[in-house]
Amino acid sequence: MMQTITITPNWQIHLPVEFRKKLGLREPGKMKMKLVDNNILLMPKKSAILQMAGKYKGRKQKKKINIEKIRDEIDYSCL
Repeated sequence: MMQTITITPNWQIHLPVEFRKKLGLREPGKMKMKLVDNNILLMPKKSAILQMAGKYKGRKQKKKINIEKIRDEIDYSCL
């Protein structure tokens, strides 16, 4: 898939709709750019937050705190 695009005076480019759909891009964001044999390679960059999704799945939960007795759980010795 090849298409001619324009570079603006501010060095910006527009990604055509067909490319955005193929890449699954739904809203503006960041991309990685790499120079390979005098060709520019653009790759979508995943959000750091989204990369952490599920990171802590399956970890053992700490002791649950009864919110009604939260004052009993607070350590007042350092105040």
